[in-house]
Amino acid sequence: MIKFDNIVKKFGERTILKGISFEVKEGEILFILGTSGTGKSVLLKNIVGLLRPDSGAIWVDQQEVSRISEEDYFAVRKKCGMVFQHPALFDSLTVFENVAFGLRKHYRISETEIENRVSTALQLVNLSGIEAKLPAEISYGMQKRVSLARTVAIEPKILLFDEPTTGLDPVTTQAINKLIFELSRKLKTTSIVVSHDMQCALDIADRIIVLDQGQIVDQGTPAELKKSQQPLVRDFLLEVL
Repeated sequence: MIKFDNIVKKFGERTILKGISFEVKEGEILFILGTSGTGKSVLLKNIVGLLRPDSGAIWVDQQEVSRISEEDYFAVRKKCGMVFQHPALFDSLTVFENVAFGLRKHYRISETEIENRVSTALQLVNLSGIEAKLPAEISYGMQKRVSLARTVAIEPKILLFDEPTTGLDPVTTQAINKLIFELSRKLKTTSIVVSHDMQCALDIADRIIVLDQGQIVDQGTPAELKKSQQPLVRDFLLEVL
């Protein structure tokens, strides 16, 4: 579903991604772990064209996208739903209008269809019945789930999560983690989760990639990573095992 082939990304004199290559299979939940500043979020932004690589190629759903025009990228972005670190909801809009926002902006569908898709999306994140509330009237954890509902409402083939559990308490973190797993399986999406939370990765990932200073230092299934002798991986594991 997604392929990175020798991707290099620089910001000025600093090289953030140093020849990254990996593939993500259709329907897979892939976690990308690493310390801050190692290029995890930069990888995600290159998938959806918010950033472009300096060299190398990126394939999304069998289409090479790293050199296409901004106009052609629109169709690629419609296949991808991105959930950012913060909920980024519109404060003045109700939960319903927030979830419906992408549908109204990008699709010509009836109001009945919008209502059905908003309702289904909120059911998927276990938030039925709060459509009329404003973001300020619900908890931060619920806001995160509303942002997730907004993303799945457009029915993407690919879900991209940028630090989805940052700033959440352990109980809410576990709930969001479970949601990511259930949504990926129910909707049969390909999911990439950028995180620094090894426990979340061990719980739900099909495969884990560990980045350090712009390079892949280890990768494998959770079971394989638990046996890793790579120092950074061991440091992550010491926090959870």
